[in-house]
Amino acid sequence: MSHAVSCGGIVIYRGKILVLYKHYRHRYEGWVLPKGTVEEGESFQETAVREVFEESGARASIVKYIGKSCYSFSVPDDEIIKDVHWYLMMSDNYYSKPQQEEYFTDSGYYKYHEATHLLKFPNERQMLEKAYRTYLDMRKAGLWTPGYSEV
Repeated sequence: MSHAVSCGGIVIYRGKILVLYKHYRHRYEGWVLPKGTVEEGESFQETAVREVFEESGARASIVKYIGKSCYSFSVPDDEIIKDVHWYLMMSDNYYSKPQQEEYFTDSGYYKYHEATHLLKFPNERQMLEKAYRTYLDMRKAGLWTPGYSEV
């Protein structure tokens, strides 16, 4: 059994959430949130910002840590347990360009109810729900402004 750590972002601009569509050789297909593996010497925050940019082209900044999800999957001769650390992130525009080298074929910003229905994995829907509640609370308190960060 092996352990892996990734970090990702729930990116919001004007109330809409960034999601990516991945299509990998008819074996993996579905809408996901941007995330990826922590590289040596990199902080979790740096990983989240880098992975969001690499996978989607979106330049986003971290607003707040949301939490950790955990899941497992099998590969030949091993079982992988993966922890994903999620951050609420803010973008300043709707720009996105899916990273084709990683089999992302589409991306875009969607309304909350659309994004929750699109997402393939329940743990990502759960993190989106938590992040969106935080976003709404921050907006209500007047804290959702460019440059704001609790990190």
